[in-house]
Amino acid sequence: MNSTSLINVTRGNLIESVHYGHIAVVDAKGQLLYYAGNPNAVVFARSSMKPIQAIPVVETGAAEHYKLSAADLSLCCASHNGEKMHTDRVLSILARAGLGETCLKCGTHPPRWEERYIELIREGKEVTPLFNNCSGKHTGMLVTAKHMDEPLENYYELDHPVQQRILAAVSEMTEYPKEKIEIGIDGCGVPVHGLPLEKIAYGYARLANPKGLPEKRSEAIKRVTKAMVNAPEMVGGTDRFCSDFMRVGQGRFIGKVGAEAVYTIGDLETGLGIAIKIEDGNSRAVYPAAVEVLKQLNLLTEGQIGQLMSHYRPQLRNARKEVIGELVADFQLQRG
Repeated sequence: MNSTSLINVTRGNLIESVHYGHIAVVDAKGQLLYYAGNPNAVVFARSSMKPIQAIPVVETGAAEHYKLSAADLSLCCASHNGEKMHTDRVLSILARAGLGETCLKCGTHPPRWEERYIELIREGKEVTPLFNNCSGKHTGMLVTAKHMDEPLENYYELDHPVQQRILAAVSEMTEYPKEKIEIGIDGCGVPVHGLPLEKIAYGYARLANPKGLPEKRSEAIKRVTKAMVNAPEMVGGTDRFCSDFMRVGQGRFIGKVGAEAVYTIGDLETGLGIAIKIEDGNSRAVYPAAVEVLKQLNLLTEGQIGQLMSHYRPQLRNARKEVIGELVADFQLQRG
């Protein structure tokens, strides 16, 4: 099966561009309930896998040993803005483990929150790995390695015990064989996992409803998901869909973006898992698609959709800030 058109981009009265992609909606038993495009398309989950990557932080006892709060653990699942609330918390977690920011191997990029970047320039300060949107995830990996008395300098390499535990968790949560998982390197330098979209959705269904999993795994999952919904500002930050969506969901949903236009959702009430991939990798189209899926599944109220309207129907503006178009979802989910 090929991809299908999901999002139209308008300018005036014309559809100027179209974003194609794939969607899978799966229940906690692994059954494909709804789809669009090809639910078996193999994609890299990218940062959407972070809540699963955070499971070993809890299971190894590192979270307990270093007294990670809900906000700390939520930050381990983050693709954050690099706002002060994020960077201060990364430093706090590292300090508790006797580590510094020089241990972070995620590389550097400017903070996603422009005001923070401007502050750094004005203060003449350097952009360090601390501001990388993945520094929370890397911090979780580092404190786990420290707690397990494992090497710190190469925690990001595939054969390191930290990454092998993560690979096992991904395989177990998605019920997809380890040897079939495609391995690439993510933007922050750690292994990234490629598997069928339907299996990614299944992983999120099991995050949403871990019933039937071993008690240790189930409790770890509950701690991770509870952390995300209790501290959604840590997962993204100001004006970010992940944080806004989980806040509007009032504890019902977990949501996580992945680079190259991936989005994943777990509904803690129904146990549904949703995975979306925009084929051209343009993330502007993934948030309207996510809200539209939830709308078609009757999982959001009209009021909640209204609160997410800036993400659901994002407006296009010209250089004078005048509205000249918008992104509009235009698809219908098919029954699996």
